[in-house]
Amino acid sequence: MFYSPMLLQYAVNNQPYNSPSHVAELKLDGFRLLVSNMDKLKLYTRHNNDVTSKFSELYDSPLSNGTILDGELIVSDQDGKPDFEAMVTRFKSKKSKDKVTFCAFDIIRYKGIDVTSLPLLRRKELLEESFLENDYYKKVKMVEGDTLEYFKLIQQHGLEGIVIKKKDSKYEIDRRSWSWQKVINWTYAEVYITGYRKKDFGWLTSIDTMDGSKRPSGFIEFGVTPEHKKALNSVKHRLTYKEDKSFVYMEPMIKARVKTRNWTKNGMLRSPVLLSLFCDVSAL
Repeated sequence: MFYSPMLLQYAVNNQPYNSPSHVAELKLDGFRLLVSNMDKLKLYTRHNNDVTSKFSELYDSPLSNGTILDGELIVSDQDGKPDFEAMVTRFKSKKSKDKVTFCAFDIIRYKGIDVTSLPLLRRKELLEESFLENDYYKKVKMVEGDTLEYFKLIQQHGLEGIVIKKKDSKYEIDRRSWSWQKVINWTYAEVYITGYRKKDFGWLTSIDTMDGSKRPSGFIEFGVTPEHKKALNSVKHRLTYKEDKSFVYMEPMIKARVKTRNWTKNGMLRSPVLLSLFCDVSAL
């Protein structure tokens, strides 16, 4: 049985805050997954894709019949941290030998009963009672107290972020709710704009290397305003030096500041968001 999961809002200005009416949880860097054990075990993505066949290690489930859990599916690296790239590889390739772990942070059905109308703290109690942890099924713990200090700890360990949740929040099916707010541990970088796609929107980026050359660092697709586009369009014809059927390439004269989830293992920006153009393009 599938439920369209409750979704998050970004906290205002991406800032954590202390509140006696809220708790915090670690935001795990993986794939959202619903585990349903009604008549039989089923695994669903947030978009209602049945992926049961992909993750055989989850078949030996500790869940009793009538249980539906919401959580994050992760692959852990050698330090025990979620490895998003390894999770993507495992999802796409049958050759990957990495094992997944399902980390449950909420419960939707308990002993066959829909519990979405209960407050979060009561659902957490039911989640705690719903199964015993094993190698492949874990529970995400909530943190009460100093959320600001907790977020500092997350930053120190290079983890993705936190989620701040109202203690009395109901589980809102198929809604993006302010009762759950995410705070992302962004990484910031300065890059060169070195081209653009001809079809789907995307700006090519590069960064400096140790020997002074430039190397590709991925695409900017998010955070680009009409003003940013107008500024680049006004000078791109003067900076273009070649093109092929997919891309137009530009001299690295324009810099930009971006925020990114992190850097991939091969040195690419992961889902970067443009914050500002770093120079006055009108002077070019």
